Amino acid sequence: MSAFLAALLRGAGDAATPGRYGLLMSIVYVPLAGVLTLGVGGWPGLGMMGPGAAGIVTMGGSSLLLARAVWRGRLGVVPRLGGIRLQRRLFGEILRVGITGSFLTIVASLAALLMTGLVGRFGTDALAGYGIGMRLEYMVSPLAFGIGTGLTTLVGVASGAQDSKRAMRVAWIGGLAAFSMFGAIGWAAALLPEAWSRLFTSDPGVIAASVSYLTHVAPFYCLFGLGLALYFASQGAGRMTVPVVGGLARVAVATAGGWLAVEHMGSGLDGVFTAMAAGMAAYGCAIAGPLLVRPWHFSDQNRNSV
Repeated sequence: MSAFLAALLRGAGDAATPGRYGLLMSIVYVPLAGVLTLGVGGWPGLGMMGPGAAGIVTMGGSSLLLARAVWRGRLGVVPRLGGIRLQRRLFGEILRVGITGSFLTIVASLAALLMTGLVGRFGTDALAGYGIGMRLEYMVSPLAFGIGTGLTTLVGVASGAQDSKRAMRVAWIGGLAAFSMFGAIGWAAALLPEAWSRLFTSDPGVIAASVSYLTHVAPFYCLFGLGLALYFASQGAGRMTVPVVGGLARVAVATAGGWLAVEHMGSGLDGVFTAMAAGMAAYGCAIAGPLLVRPWHFSDQNRNSV
């Protein structure tokens, strides 16, 4: 509900309100999770249930604050629950993009599961090092989500106005911004991998696995950021075929390459991480390449095509 209401406000051009409430709830979440997990005074806390309970409380609070903003007219209109007739066409418009986006999320989760299984064959040190390396990827991904939410709205507005040139300009500016930011962080991590790894551990085996991940995969964060940003732009344009192909290409290249590296090539953990890097590169190129060769063109006849 919180994400849905935030998307409504951003779609109406108000990105500041969900941003403020998101920041507020993040600030509340950290100490609340600590108290609920570890306890306070004579109360022992909830243990591992604490972070989950804190998440429910903060997301609930965020939903209430966003709902109040919506019903106070921050959308430019005051929603009414009565007298609304459901329309199949509108459901189709929403689900055409929403179901595709959900499918890609499931595919990405499946890929992470499969790659974790491959890394797990090399022991607990490899798993721990992989987790430390992946933590950096998870930390930088919100940069693309921040850019992407703006791209979805701006490209959607341009699509509605059937202004193809503006939509393409916005998409590429956002994509190149994500490319640059992800690239700077990724190359910094690849050049100084131990500096990141030693923030979390001093175990030599874990550090070695983390360094291997960062040196192989982090240089390709730039293409990952580009693909993510253009994925959000494609949502605004209602053109989801290319992002689906890109997501499937990443999974296919990474998992098949990792399996070949382990089972047939004997290249070990380095081979698995090389396959991950190749999958990340395939993702960015598979989304950006077709858009570069065949830009979007909106018209009354084709604006709703996939």
